[in-house]
Amino acid sequence: MPPESPSQATDRLDDDDYPAYTMGRAAEMIGATPGFLRAIGEARLITPLRSEGGHRRYSRYQLRIAARARELVDGGTPIDAACRIVILEDQLEEALRLNEALRRPAAGSGGADS
Repeated sequence: MPPESPSQATDRLDDDDYPAYTMGRAAEMIGATPGFLRAIGEARLITPLRSEGGHRRYSRYQLRIAARARELVDGGTPIDAACRIVILEDQLEEALRLNEALRRPAAGSGGADS
């Protein structure tokens, strides 16, 4: 594989889905422990990518999700329940977004029901 140019490397760091952070750095960034990150991985809230050496790597998007779970856990919610809550919140947000997108064209169609 040819080496990346400096601009290609910078573009990847701007990508929310690029797995740029090691487990230790990721845990530090969200104020958690590596064990917490392993636990939410086992609960299937996030699935970190693996480096060629097999080390977990996290994206900024995954860290935002992990931080939401950590806030719930810090408030006393068990990890499994916190992970389920975050998943359900995301599903609800997506359903609301789809619902809104489906309503927009119907509202502006000016059909016979207008």
